[in-house]
Amino acid sequence: MEKNEKWLKWAVELQSLAQAGLFYGKDPFDLERYERIRAIAAEMISEKTQIPMETVRDLFCGETGYQTPKLDTRAAIFRDGKILLVKESNGTWSLPGGWVDVDRSVKENVIKEVKEEAGLDVTAERIIAVQDREKHNRPVYAYKICKIFVLCSVVGGCFRPNIETVDSGYFGLDELPPLGEDKTTRTQVEMCFDAYHAPHWDALFD
Repeated sequence: MEKNEKWLKWAVELQSLAQAGLFYGKDPFDLERYERIRAIAAEMISEKTQIPMETVRDLFCGETGYQTPKLDTRAAIFRDGKILLVKESNGTWSLPGGWVDVDRSVKENVIKEVKEEAGLDVTAERIIAVQDREKHNRPVYAYKICKIFVLCSVVGGCFRPNIETVDSGYFGLDELPPLGEDKTTRTQVEMCFDAYHAPHWDALFD
C-alpha cells in the first residue's frame, strides 16, 4: 500500500474493530465507545475522499457482525483468441462481472453477471485467480474486496444494451480499449490470456 494510503488502512482497521465490538460487546458504555470509534473512522474516510458522510456510513458502516471481505466475480470469455470486454456508460471497458449476491454461489453469480452485462449464456469452467483487490486495482476502497476470475465458455445469447453496459466486443492484447482500472487492469487481462492458453492452469491467489 502506498504511503499516502496508510490512513485508509488505519480507518478500515478502526471500523473493523468497532463493528466487532458492537456485535460482541455487552456493556452499554463500551457499545457507546465503539459507536464513536466507528463514527471517527467514517469521518476520516469522508474528510480524505470528500465523499458525503451519509454515503460513507451507508457503504462503510452498514453491516453488523464480524467484518469480512466482499466478493466480486469477473468472467474471462474468449473467441478466436480474443477476450470479451463490456463497455460501461463512462466509456471504459472491463471484464463482465460484479458483486456476488447473497443468495448465489460464485459460479452462479458469474453466470448471472455475464447474462446481465453481455447478454451471453455461459458455463463457468475453472477458477483463474482469487485476488485481494487493493493489491491490484486503484483506487483502494474503504472495504476489503476479493476478486474471483473465472474462465467461461459461451453456449448462446447475444449482446443487448442494458442499464449497466452499452457495448461489448472481443479484443486481442495488442488492441485493448481504455480499461476501467478500478475493475479490470491490463495485467489482469494478461493473466486471463495466460490461463486460457495454459493446458493445465493452477489458480493464483494472494
